[in-house]
Amino acid sequence: MSAWKKTRQKLLLGVSDVDVDFESICTMLLRLGFQERRGKGSHRIFFRAGIQEIINLQPIGGKGKAYQMKQIREILLKYKLTQDED
Repeated sequence: MSAWKKTRQKLLLGVSDVDVDFESICTMLLRLGFQERRGKGSHRIFFRAGIQEIINLQPIGGKGKAYQMKQIREILLKYKLTQDED
């Protein structure tokens, strides 16, 4: 299983939202078809056609913020981005 798929699986399990690597989350979103727009400072903004929500991320100590990981999980579940489209 590829690293970004492992990150997605870890995020979906929701066991440890405070221990998700920030760069891994960004890579996962890009692999899932999101586009990135740099925000101010360390903010990174992701969007995707067909998805109403915009994901605004900011790292804390190289990890994603817990509440942002929860938001991403909810988006993945809402738009059924939990499985590979083979």
